[in-house]
Amino acid sequence: MTAIYVCPLSRLAETVSRSGARHVVTLIDKDTPVPRPTDVLAPDHLFIGVNDICEPMDGMICPGNEHVEEFLDFARRWDRQAPVVVHCFAGISRSTAAAYSAFCALRPDLDEAEIATRLRGRSPEATPNARIVAVADAILKRDGRMVRGIEAIGRGVDAMEGSIFALRLDE
Repeated sequence: MTAIYVCPLSRLAETVSRSGARHVVTLIDKDTPVPRPTDVLAPDHLFIGVNDICEPMDGMICPGNEHVEEFLDFARRWDRQAPVVVHCFAGISRSTAAAYSAFCALRPDLDEAEIATRLRGRSPEATPNARIVAVADAILKRDGRMVRGIEAIGRGVDAMEGSIFALRLDE
């Protein structure tokens, strides 16, 4: 089954190994070292250096159109022969927003609120970065439906790290 896996940085190698993934998207502070899993070739690892913020702040990189376009393009080019892993530092905010956005892009036939509900069902901790979701909503021309879907599921439960979970594209 083709799936988008989400995990924290601390469980990246484990998630890639257990899922059989061959593609990875990293959304993390630009100075955070991220060892590329041995099963993932360099061209199949997208590193996007952004902070987990929703408004511009001095000394930080706010997710913007160029970042969201880059990971949506990567998701569209993904061959779906093996899973893809999307991760951030904690596996709670940037990665869940990117996974939700990629899922919406790859499954335009599904309702955005339904996808958000699936996300919540698989990750009680998920609190998708609102900026990433809003930018993806605009790029994908969803007229606010992605934003409303995430608003409807609310903030996730407090956690230091999210758990590993998968959103299966064929469900």
